[in-house]
Order: sequence, then C-alpha cells, then structure tokens
Amino acid sequence: MGVQSTMPYLKGACGRVLRAIPILIATSGTLGMVSVRANAQNPPAAVAPLALPGLLTARPESVRPIAELKVAAQIHLGRTADWVAVTPAAIWVGGTGPFAVHRIDPATNARVALVPLPGEPCAGLALGFRSLWVPLCGRPGGLAQVDLQTSEVLRTLPISPAGPEGGIAASTDSVWMVVDTQGSLVRIDPVTGKIRQRIRIPAGSYNPLYADGRIWITRAEGAVLTAVDAATGTVLTAAQTGPGPRFLTAGAGAVWTLNQGDGTLTRIDVGTATPLQTISLHTPGHGGDIGFGFGMIWTTMQKMPLSLTGVGPSARVCQWRGAGGDSLGLGQGSVWLTDYNAGDLLRINVPEILAHCDPTHGETAGI
Repeated sequence: MGVQSTMPYLKGACGRVLRAIPILIATSGTLGMVSVRANAQNPPAAVAPLALPGLLTARPESVRPIAELKVAAQIHLGRTADWVAVTPAAIWVGGTGPFAVHRIDPATNARVALVPLPGEPCAGLALGFRSLWVPLCGRPGGLAQVDLQTSEVLRTLPISPAGPEGGIAASTDSVWMVVDTQGSLVRIDPVTGKIRQRIRIPAGSYNPLYADGRIWITRAEGAVLTAVDAATGTVLTAAQTGPGPRFLTAGAGAVWTLNQGDGTLTRIDVGTATPLQTISLHTPGHGGDIGFGFGMIWTTMQKMPLSLTGVGPSARVCQWRGAGGDSLGLGQGSVWLTDYNAGDLLRINVPEILAHCDPTHGETAGI
C-alpha cells in the first residue's frame, strides 16, 4: 500500500507468495474510458486490456552488496517478519512465531507492543479508520481490526482473504479485499463490518491498491491491472502489465506494478490507464514488495533485498544483493526493510542509501 512520500505504505508480499499492500497516493486525472459495470451480463473480462508498449530497459548502474549499507537499527520480531505499514507514530510489522503484528516506536527503534492474532497475517496490512486491518489465513481465518492507539484487537470479522500473498486496501469509506480465486472483490463497511458490495473482477486477481479515487487490482495469474471506481464499484478499464503482477504502489502520476513472472516493473498512467514503461529489474519470483517514497520507487525481493528506481526519463536503477528482504515501508527518512527468514526488521536511513547510489542523478529526492 502506498501513500506518497512519507505517508504509510501497505505491503504486498510474504516469504512464500504475497505481501500489501501497498498504500495510497492522491493524484489527479480521470480515466476517460467507457465505464463497464461488473455483473453477470457484462463481466469485466469483456474489457479489452491495452497494448503494452515496447520494453524500455533501465540498466542498473551497479549491483552492490547489501552489507555496504549501514543499518541504523535491527529489531528481532519472531520466526518471520513480513508486511509493513507506516504511520507518523508507529511502524507496524506482521509476522509468525507468534502470529502477531508488532508495533515499533520510530523515535526509539524499540518494539512497544506485540499484538497476538487468531491466525497468520498473510495478505498485507491496511491503514484506515483509526485501525490497522490484518487479513488472516488458516482456520478459521478472517480479518482482524487493530486499534492504532491501544494496540488491541477490536474484532475479527468472518471475511477471509483469497489466500497468502493477497492484499487489502482502505479507501475513504470502505475496506477492500479479494476473497476467492474467482475474482470476488468485496467492499467492507468499516463501521458495521458487513460486506457492502461484491464486484466481479478477472479471476486470479488478488492485490488491491487505493489511489486517485480508484481501486487498482493486479491479476497475478495473468498480466493485467484492473481499475474499479471506488465510489460506485464500477469496473472501469484494464491495462496490460508484465507477467504475474502482484504488488503495486502509486506515485509520480502513475501506478507501478512489480511483476513476479519476469522481474520487471511496469509504469501505468493513473489518468488514462495507459502503460508507459516497463523496466527490467531482473528479480523474478514469489514474494517481494514495492513502495513509492522520497520521489523514487523502492522494491525488495529475497536475494535482492533492495532496488531503487528513479522516476525520471533516465529510469536509472540501483540494486543491492545479499541476504534479507521481502517487504518494506517508507517513512521517518528511512526504509524499513524486513529480513523475512531471520524475523528481523531493519531501519536504513535514506541518505545512507543515496550516498552509495542515487538514481535521481542529482534531482531533489524530497527526504
């Protein structure tokens, strides 16, 4: 999930197969496309995806060892650490061993709360309505609502995600989650906890993001990004991405998808839903995460725990190889990066990263 600059970011991956969601960013522009309402007579599959432009490869300036980056703090959380959501007052991280979300105070880099959960946090974290929303896998599964002030589980709704590596998003009036493999996107009332609306999207779509008044959902079992009007639930259009898009974020007037199928990054214009650019990161595989912050795109995958891409015409890429990675959040002048297998959360300050490789070529990063 992601918000622009230092706003919270919802994850999108887990060590096996998924993690966030991402968080949101407010941008301007309209799709300017013919609206298509999702129903049995007019399914979203009838919406023709847009043609993907030619591949524009951004050659990494260098692939460097992750060990060269000085870690400002390393916090051990449990057996695994996955999914990150950032607020001005706290860093929230999911994990297993135990099943829980952990609250970190960014002022002290200390864990100040461990919130036990009745299931595995497996499909992202979303911030909204003074709560942290945590999809749970296993039996009975569900959707946990955690109070951001008291760090207590307020309730667990009997609404489960489609599976691990899915996602969740919060818009201005609803919480959104895909609940099955057939493409059922549900809109949840955050007050009553009831499903307000069910929307049919292409089967194999799992990860939603709220941005610019729309819910954008990647189709991991395909190569499509679907846009849904967040006010009406109308399916608007679809845009082609690289293969296996999973996690996504928004920033610089675009929605960005991290494509697990070939390890690329696709940039889609948020106003027209037109694919603009696909950048080779050479990081295919399950898991991973993506976020927009400090004027740049940040991604993580295991064995390539950090990649940093500029959003200018040069699309320069900096990458760091080594142990760790899988989910990240951005805020307080830092990247909050999980080492999934070690169960750790690492804080790396952005100036430390840019001192080794700056993809903006001297442009202001807005730190």
